[in-house]
Amino acid sequence: MNQSRAEPYRVAVYAAPGSGKDPYGARLLESAEAWLGRAADGRPMRPATPRGWNRETIDALTVDARRYGFHGTLKAPFRLPQDRSLADLDEAVARFAAGHADVLIPRLALTRLGSFYALTPGVAATPLHQLADEVVTGLEEFRAPLSPEELARRRPERLSHRQRELLTAWGYPYVLDEFRFHLTVTDSIPDDRAAEVGSVLRDWFAESLDRDIAVDVLAVFVESQPGAPFELHGTHPLRTHPLEQNSRRTDTRLGAVRAG
Repeated sequence: MNQSRAEPYRVAVYAAPGSGKDPYGARLLESAEAWLGRAADGRPMRPATPRGWNRETIDALTVDARRYGFHGTLKAPFRLPQDRSLADLDEAVARFAAGHADVLIPRLALTRLGSFYALTPGVAATPLHQLADEVVTGLEEFRAPLSPEELARRRPERLSHRQRELLTAWGYPYVLDEFRFHLTVTDSIPDDRAAEVGSVLRDWFAESLDRDIAVDVLAVFVESQPGAPFELHGTHPLRTHPLEQNSRRTDTRLGAVRAG
């Protein structure tokens, strides 16, 4: 165990578009941070607002999304066991990333998932899902078992049988065959506001929609204490896939295609 400072309450392993070298990812991150009003790496920034809106309205729609920071969940927040430290996890994620190729979020789309909005792959994203599966299973030794309180907060009575199995096995119900990659940009939106919010988001992220966005780093996020904002602790580059170097630099817009 390598431990040199107080350990965080929870940690997570996320996809963090824009934290690597992809210019399209960088533009997406810039837009997302301006929308959420927060940079997870602690950089000072000035939140922006769409025309006709005010910051208070956006803040009210993004309380949880802002706290968690712009990310795509790979291994959802978990506590470290007593015999593992944040430094140990960092080293393991670095080794993992060095042995795995980067992937794409193909044809980025805006989608309403249940009652919230997120950015998702617009077409099948098998390599991305395979990476997520391997992150979940390959880093499992760093996850402490769920406490009874943590298990209860997941409301297992509302989950399907398969989701309860995954929750028990992996600490999170939406992994493996239940996984759907997404980058959350709002909290729950009432039905009577969904069309309005969706229209604003399509305009806000217009430069990124329908593009292929690289997931070229794995990011370790930390929650220092219960309820604290998640902060970017460090990033670890994935190995560049040589066959994708040129294609990801190509504009892949598909005209007016949108999801949501």
